[in-house]
Amino acid sequence: MSTATPAPLQRDASQPLAEQLAQRFAQRIRERLLLPGARLPSVRDCARQYAVSPHTVVAAYDQLQAAGLLEARRQRGFFVREQRAAPARPARAPQTGPRQAPVDATALIRGMLEADAARATGLGTLPTEWLDPALLQSALRRLREADEVALQLGYGDPCGDLRLREALAQRLGDLGVRAEPAQILTTHGATHALDLIIRTQLQAGDAVLVDDPGWGILYARLAQAGIKLLSVPRGAGGPDLDVLATLAARHQPRAYLTVSVLHNPTGHSLNLADAHRLLRLADEHDFFIVEDDSYGFLAPEHSPRLAALDGLRRVTYVSGFSKVLTPAWRVGYLAAAPERLSALTDTKLLDGLTSSPVLERAVALCLEQGGLRRHAQRLRERLAGARQQVLALAAAHDFRWASPPEGLFGWLDAGVDTERIAQPLLDQGWLIAPGALFSPTRRPGSLMRVNLATSRDPAFWRALRRVAQG
Repeated sequence: MSTATPAPLQRDASQPLAEQLAQRFAQRIRERLLLPGARLPSVRDCARQYAVSPHTVVAAYDQLQAAGLLEARRQRGFFVREQRAAPARPARAPQTGPRQAPVDATALIRGMLEADAARATGLGTLPTEWLDPALLQSALRRLREADEVALQLGYGDPCGDLRLREALAQRLGDLGVRAEPAQILTTHGATHALDLIIRTQLQAGDAVLVDDPGWGILYARLAQAGIKLLSVPRGAGGPDLDVLATLAARHQPRAYLTVSVLHNPTGHSLNLADAHRLLRLADEHDFFIVEDDSYGFLAPEHSPRLAALDGLRRVTYVSGFSKVLTPAWRVGYLAAAPERLSALTDTKLLDGLTSSPVLERAVALCLEQGGLRRHAQRLRERLAGARQQVLALAAAHDFRWASPPEGLFGWLDAGVDTERIAQPLLDQGWLIAPGALFSPTRRPGSLMRVNLATSRDPAFWRALRRVAQG
């Protein structure tokens, strides 16, 4: 049920209000729902949200600073402090209280795993009721047949289940990407494929081009590896290739990691002219391209892929199945030139030996029987209907889009700092994805990612309008 204010503090309790408020924020910090660098509400905003006096908020923030959880920055506000060691006497956390809005990639993942999907308007997954349990159950039943039992008794092929790689070669061929099964490596999801590429083909100090906005988890992985991020602005017209050319000439990047079809979060897809120019720039400046096609099953089948135009010469293609089959089946893959694949396979072996031959064969069965193709077509049709509903709701509440919504996402302009409104909306039961999550520098702004499949409730748009108006 939505409420206009956060869960109230207990005014008739023996514990002072300032201590209750401090414990509420302390809990969120310890649970890493409010991470180092996150900005807390201003004293005035916090007092208004919790219906307390500014003096109470100041006292609560003082307690958090004394516990080493918070720091004050002159003329900027209060921020969660980097924790090098656990506080000696942490404030005791209450058992209940509102969750904290996501402040970075890790928090967004936690939100995805914990949120009520019906109210998670900014996450990157489909509603569970849109998935096809019968398709999954059919594949699992087939695995119990005599000729499949042997799969469950060994490690499997380091390159991945051959039957799946043969089915993937057919899938790629339908997209115009010519790849033999020997050019395909299976992984524990598309994210694992990206991680293998980062760890195998890049090293600390390398410069890498990335989309801005883009996927926060990718930024975090690159930063953790000591990679220098070069931001390529991405808007309604796609990546700014003039900026990309300037950055490439100035910094000699090692790679460009991008989403060419149904870009996350803008929904944009590259046109043929831009795709050809991008490949020419890669040749001119000698960088390779990683094409993440995680949402490819939700795209029109004729959408051009860089890997198809390039022939897997400079492009490594990455995709997976969690977005359309089920997040529980962590099966992904990459397709690359043979000279790249050997080293990637070695990294996979060192990382975790092999991926699951059982799940990989189950995915192969879904592909072979045509069930996944039919399921994807149904999803595209449902998304088209959801998109029209969300467009109408946004227009009725006077919001505009920074890019025309496509696929699963819309890139909405809320007109106010979306990090600032994330907490009030979460207090009302709505989990959003502020635009700062999709910025390499966590730049604040008025944009936010909207999941078109989970944002069809008029109550969400009324709450967003009310909070945005202050």
